[in-house]
Amino acid sequence: MIEEARAAGARCREACEALGISVRTFERWTREEKVQEDGRPTAQRQPANRISEHERAQILEVVNSERYRDLPPTRIVPSLADEGRYLASESTFYRILRAENLLHHRGRARAPQEKRPAATHSASGPNEVWCWDITWLAARVKGQFFYLYLILDLYSRKIVGWEVYENESSELAAEFVEKACLREKTLGKPLILHSDNGSPMKGSTLVAKLEALGVTPSKSRPRVSNDNAFAESIFRTCKYRPSYPQGGFESLEKAQSWVGTFVHWYNHEHQHSALKFVTPQQRHSGLDQAIRNKRKAVYAAAKLHNPHRWTRGTRNWELPTTVWLNPEKNDEPLKEAA
Repeated sequence: MIEEARAAGARCREACEALGISVRTFERWTREEKVQEDGRPTAQRQPANRISEHERAQILEVVNSERYRDLPPTRIVPSLADEGRYLASESTFYRILRAENLLHHRGRARAPQEKRPAATHSASGPNEVWCWDITWLAARVKGQFFYLYLILDLYSRKIVGWEVYENESSELAAEFVEKACLREKTLGKPLILHSDNGSPMKGSTLVAKLEALGVTPSKSRPRVSNDNAFAESIFRTCKYRPSYPQGGFESLEKAQSWVGTFVHWYNHEHQHSALKFVTPQQRHSGLDQAIRNKRKAVYAAAKLHNPHRWTRGTRNWELPTTVWLNPEKNDEPLKEAA
């Protein structure tokens, strides 16, 4: 091909570049006594152990025979081995069937589905993305539970809404979300509400309410709790508090009172490790920047006073400007993962 191109007036270097080889490689190949096969790294070569066309025809004859046409290769190959025959491995059978368009899903069972990626959202300020979920709070009576509805702001980690009910339903969820939106004054502003696939989250009453409030719903993948990791994390923090009643709550009023105390502690007193140890309320209201700047000044003064104690810079008190829910894998180093 290179010789043909050169005969037509092309330069040797350009012809070699078009085929992905250097001029020196072409000269070395042309000096050899016999013509070699394509030696380019990207060249498609036939493997030495490839099955022959005769063997391929045998496999197709077997799988299309009346005895084996309804069986998968995982059953055909052992059956042939019992007869003292070996044609190819199961993977080779599957590869040939796929190439001949003979591999199809049959039966009433649902065909395997490709896994869809997790919903990815980002927040660069408060009240842009909320995560919410429902968890059980055990009562003193065995088998009885109260239900904690809770909304967490993705950016600030502030609990922007909570309620404790005796049951879970789409109607209660709609009322609960509406109260949170009115409290945070999000009406008319873009807001994403992320949740799992529980029945209250998918109920028509809540869906209609979200549409009326201008809230965009977002759902986790089925049976993947990590897609709503922030909500799962706050529930663990709640139930592992030292004051959490291990024996269960005496009544609905007791549960509501305890959760109210926990929410106040979490929002206004708890110095969150993921927020560089400022409280969620400080982050939510924008007071965290001044607090972190003051800490940086303290550390800078300490380093100036005793420079031998620092071999590098002072402690990093910066926070990411954008917080991500389920970041894409190729962007993880640049984003704050859930």
